[in-house]
Amino acid sequence: MRKEEKVLLESRFGCDASGSALLAPEYNIAPSQDCPVVTVEGDRRVLALMRWGLVPAWSGDVKIGYRMINARAETVAEKQSFKTLLKKSRCLVPASGFYEWKKLAGGGKTPYFIRLRGGGPFAFAGLWTVWHAGSEDELRSFTIITTSANELMAPIHDRMPVILSEKDEARWLDPELGKAEDLLPLLVPYPPDAMECWEVSPYVNSYKNRGEECIRKVSPVP
Repeated sequence: MRKEEKVLLESRFGCDASGSALLAPEYNIAPSQDCPVVTVEGDRRVLALMRWGLVPAWSGDVKIGYRMINARAETVAEKQSFKTLLKKSRCLVPASGFYEWKKLAGGGKTPYFIRLRGGGPFAFAGLWTVWHAGSEDELRSFTIITTSANELMAPIHDRMPVILSEKDEARWLDPELGKAEDLLPLLVPYPPDAMECWEVSPYVNSYKNRGEECIRKVSPVP
């Protein structure tokens, strides 16, 4: 992220981004890429880069991360890979939008770009952990929690990432909260009237395409 984006994230999420690397803007992030993530260290919020796709500490192969890019809100407090992380390793995953693909009756899929109405940064609810490849090497990775689709998303897909309201971001990061009954009520669909979406080009289907063209609105056929 560029210097100005660091400043924006620091301001929006009240975090220290001084330890994170500078990266080019991304409009098409894929699993296994490094992404900015906000965690709590002591009494402060810190922004660092982590790999998207959770690699649990017990895993013997980093490739498991490709199968753990998401965690379902309905089972996150029960599954062995996630329940301990829910108690003590929660994070915010800053974003300005995301993509989903609508299945077509005749086959194929149409991509859509979804964001908060009017744009601006927000945060997905995430979990993170550290995986050690050896005595010194370590990999920090995360997963994004998903829930059932709201009315805006339902025609496109039956799931959506959990977007936290600003007031709930502090609760999600609060190290004093660790019980499922305090946290699961936050993992709900975002209000549909506060979101917007539009169809985008199949250009976004390739992870190699990462420019602003990815989010360009497809003009309706006359």
